[in-house]
Amino acid sequence: MPHTPDPDSQLLGDYIASCTNWGRWGADDKIGTLNLVGPEEVLRAAGLVRKGTPISLTLPYDQNGPQSGGFRNNPQLLLTATGTDHVSGAQDPLPGQFGPARGFGFSDDVLVMPTQCGTQWDSLSHIFWEGRMYNGRRADDVTSRGAAANGIETYNGRIVMPAILIDLPAHHGVESLEPGHAISSTEIEKFLQAHDLTVRPGDALLVRTGFMAARRGDWGDYAGGDAPGLSLHMAPWLHDHHIAAVATDTWGVEVRPNEIGYFQPLHVVSLVHGGMAFGEMFDLDALAADCAGDGVYTFMLAASPLPITGASGAPVGAVAIK
Repeated sequence: MPHTPDPDSQLLGDYIASCTNWGRWGADDKIGTLNLVGPEEVLRAAGLVRKGTPISLTLPYDQNGPQSGGFRNNPQLLLTATGTDHVSGAQDPLPGQFGPARGFGFSDDVLVMPTQCGTQWDSLSHIFWEGRMYNGRRADDVTSRGAAANGIETYNGRIVMPAILIDLPAHHGVESLEPGHAISSTEIEKFLQAHDLTVRPGDALLVRTGFMAARRGDWGDYAGGDAPGLSLHMAPWLHDHHIAAVATDTWGVEVRPNEIGYFQPLHVVSLVHGGMAFGEMFDLDALAADCAGDGVYTFMLAASPLPITGASGAPVGAVAIK
């Protein structure tokens, strides 16, 4: 009997073929869609600053974070020197042959955390598909020493760009989109039209689902469970509009449960093959309130991750500047 292609496999293959950026910026490229952001886009981003108001988009990195411990843990801050050490005299003399304290004291600490346990960018070495990562590099280029290519350090200093907030709960008149809500390109287009916004090449889209606000303080299965998110079928729209980066207020950007029988298929299409920067667990609530207040949904995004060499992702002190 003739082989009948699996519809899900066929769909995924079609999207990969139509959305790939492998080789688009050369065989040595390691930053993918961030190539869409050059001096012109950075100047355009700077021109969006009108009030001089910075708004943080980053969750605190602490034990109250969203991780359940099943896959990743929340950050742990380990104090190696404290104020009680100072007051008790334990820091006199000072360590390291620095001599007598003479009134001087200090605190010091160590942070232990998964690189992707809070607000963070995925690197292009984070996801593999059939033995390859972005731009055709081999998955086994990522070893116990880290990624030989496509590590998060390649994003250092590159994520400064024009950005648009897409606040879908406000648009739909709800507090939060429901788990399993697959955000379509039609929804995005309607939001843009309603606010007289135009997407331009090199833009970042910050898509608010309200799911972080709904789960904040009682996270439950926020990290890895069912969630609203971008539909797999948005991949061609993102590619055709030359979007440089997408960040959401959810754990994994795309809708869960996944729409086809493959895990995180939008990552496969848009990150592995499209080379798109994916930002996860961005705190967009304060930004949404500000945008609703002044009616301005465009701003400069400054959000370079920590340049941890060879890492699959990294924390970021993300700021929207209006």
